[in-house]
Amino acid sequence: MQYISTRGKVEPKGFIDTVLMGLADDGGLMIPDVIPSVSAQTLEEWRSLSFQELFLKIFSYYTNGEIPDGDLKDMVKRSYASFRHPEVTPLKEINDSLYVLELFHGPTFAFKDVALQFMGELYSYISRVRGEIIHILGATSGDTGAAAIAGVRGKEGIKICILHPHNKVSKVQELQMTTVDDANVLNLSVKGNFDDCQQVIKELFADLDFKSQYHLRAINSINFVRILAQTVYYFYAYLHLPQSAQGKTVNISVPSGNFGNIFSGYLAKKMGLPIGKLIIATNENNILERFVKTGEYKPGDFKSTHSPSMDIQVASNFERYLYYLLGEDSVKVSDYMAKLQRAGVITVDSALLEQVQTEFAALGVKNDECLNVIGKYKQESGYLLDPHTACGIAAYEAYNGPGEIAITFATAHPAKFDEAISLLKISQEFPAQIAGLSALPQHMTVVEHDKAEITRQLEAFYTLSAEIG
Repeated sequence: MQYISTRGKVEPKGFIDTVLMGLADDGGLMIPDVIPSVSAQTLEEWRSLSFQELFLKIFSYYTNGEIPDGDLKDMVKRSYASFRHPEVTPLKEINDSLYVLELFHGPTFAFKDVALQFMGELYSYISRVRGEIIHILGATSGDTGAAAIAGVRGKEGIKICILHPHNKVSKVQELQMTTVDDANVLNLSVKGNFDDCQQVIKELFADLDFKSQYHLRAINSINFVRILAQTVYYFYAYLHLPQSAQGKTVNISVPSGNFGNIFSGYLAKKMGLPIGKLIIATNENNILERFVKTGEYKPGDFKSTHSPSMDIQVASNFERYLYYLLGEDSVKVSDYMAKLQRAGVITVDSALLEQVQTEFAALGVKNDECLNVIGKYKQESGYLLDPHTACGIAAYEAYNGPGEIAITFATAHPAKFDEAISLLKISQEFPAQIAGLSALPQHMTVVEHDKAEITRQLEAFYTLSAEIG
């Protein structure tokens, strides 16, 4: 298998070179040149596999043997050794039609740990076997930053800088990032919103000289490995439904602001996972809902919500889906993205919109509705949802049909978002790892939303790197 850019102006790459490239050098996103097909018979054979075993089976389709099987197996074992549940991503039944896939059992209590614990191991491996310096640069709306830092902190040959929007993530999210005092970690708190942070990252990766000089690598979902690692739990969830669910339509509701988590589901479905609707749950920053319902993709006004990890107006991974929607035509993709850059909006025609609506449903959940769902499920089921998961549950209620089964992803532990939950007068017991954060000193630099200032901070940080022997 080789990997190509959605914009068609990058020579095909192998797996490891794709990991290292991150954002494609032509500004597009890397994707496999062919999506492998998993047969129904193979799916049946996978039912008894552990999460780690399933991970290895899926990755075997994509790595081209570039990583020896034993090395990959060791990386996967280390990646999930710190998860608090033996199943890694356990599936919980809420009622006859609703199951919740708990993705928050990793070190930072968020779904990003599932991919980023592995990516930390993968980057460490590449640094060691290739003798390369790895300088990771990323932006976060809250959870990616903490999970990325947890994945690489203290690892030799790697430095990481994460940009987060100043005072626009939850306090726990901020503390999980900024209480890390390792020499290979830099936190920049940017006076702006997540889209401002993300735009600076994209511009720095698009500066190929700067990218090469400082060995920049991506850990955001612009990196295809993030997408691929997330497909594993789609397969795992489906394969671990009880016998009573067999034969029914299975929909999956996914809280998703940057289109990465939901695109992983789209990839899984194209590989052959027999799921029904992919339901996109967003909040009042509802660019994805508006696209699915009207065909118009247009960033709107930024709004702060109870689900800050989805406070995003520009969904980076949308371009990957656009590539497939446009018939894998990289010229058309380039034209659409140029128009978005120039005019601030793109619109697909009615035929394409009809296709979109056969593949996705979407709901933008209001703040009050989010809180109502949290209160309802706590009272009726005794299950406490975080605000992002509550948006997923609201979308399930809106779009799951009679006789259908839905799996909603629980993307974060509710303790990470007590600011919202406390509004309902709900008290929760904090895990020890979260309860102790407030007593630790913070380490971050507050900067203006200014590319030049951010660049100066990066240059000072990265030039302290020692050469790998």
